Amino acid sequence: MFIAIKTDDGRIKGKISFYCKVLHVSRQAFNKFLKAKDTPWKYQALADAMLDICSEDECNDTYGRIRMYQALQLKQPEGVHIPGERTVYRVMAEIGLNHKPKRKSNAITKADREASKSDDLIKRDFAAEKPLEKCMTDMTEIKLYVSAIFDCYDLAVLGLAMDTNMRATLCEQTLENACKAYPMLRGAILHSDRGTQYTSELYRKAINRYGIVQSMNSAGGRCHDNARCESMWARFKEELLYGRYDPTSMTVEQLKTLIWRYFISYWNNRRICSANGGLPPMVKRQQYYASLQEAA
Repeated sequence: MFIAIKTDDGRIKGKISFYCKVLHVSRQAFNKFLKAKDTPWKYQALADAMLDICSEDECNDTYGRIRMYQALQLKQPEGVHIPGERTVYRVMAEIGLNHKPKRKSNAITKADREASKSDDLIKRDFAAEKPLEKCMTDMTEIKLYVSAIFDCYDLAVLGLAMDTNMRATLCEQTLENACKAYPMLRGAILHSDRGTQYTSELYRKAINRYGIVQSMNSAGGRCHDNARCESMWARFKEELLYGRYDPTSMTVEQLKTLIWRYFISYWNNRRICSANGGLPPMVKRQQYYASLQEAA
C-alpha cells in the first residue's frame, strides 16, 4: 500500500525499484497487489450482512463469532453465502467487530444461616425438556436492584421486578409478575441461592400460594449451584451498560425503562442465544408449541 501511494499506483516508474528494495518487497508481489487492489472484496456482502445485524439492536455489537454465525444462519440474508465460523471470525476482525468482555459481575445476596432451607432439586442441571418446568431466580444491583425469573428451557425472562431496595418484597413481586404472565408456571421448580430474601417467610408464603416447588443451592453456598443466573447477569451488564450507559447519571425511572426493554423486548424476542442453538428464547418456545400441534 505504501509503495502504491508513493509511486501513484506504479505510474512513477523510477521510484518502484527503490521502495521495493528498502521495504524488502519483490517487484512481482507489488504488481500482484496492484492487480488485486481494485478487485471487490469477496466477503463484502457477508460483511455488510454482519453490519446490518449489528445495527438492528444496539446490544448486537456484543456478538462474538458464534452468535454472529448463528444470527446469519437464522436470518439467511439474500444473496449471501454463509461460510464457517472461522471465516466469520476473520471477517469480523477485518471490519472491526471483534468483541471482548469488559467486566465481571459480583453476587450481592447474603445467606441467613439460621433460616430453614429447601433442598437442591436442580443439582447444577439447568437443562429442561419443556417450558415452565424448571426455572431459576436471582437479583443483581446497578443503582437499583433487579430481580428476574429465567426459564431453564429457553432462558426466557418470565418475571421481572425492580426497586431501590433488596427486600423480600422485590422477590415476591417478581414471582407475582411471572405467575400473572404465565399461569401454567404452577408446579414448576424455582431455584435460587440461599439469600435471606428467598428463605424469608414472606417469600415462602408466595411460593406456596402460587404452587411453586422451591429449590435452593446446596449447603455451603457454592457459586456454581446458581452459575447460570450469574452468567446471564454478566451478559446483561456487558451488553447493555458497560461503555454504553452510565446508570449513575440516569433517574430510577429511566433505568427501569431501559432494563425492562432490554429483557422483555430484546432478550426474549430478538437476542441470539447460543444455548438455544442460535434462537431467541421466544422463537425456541414457539417452535416447541408448534411441534406439539403438529404431533397432535
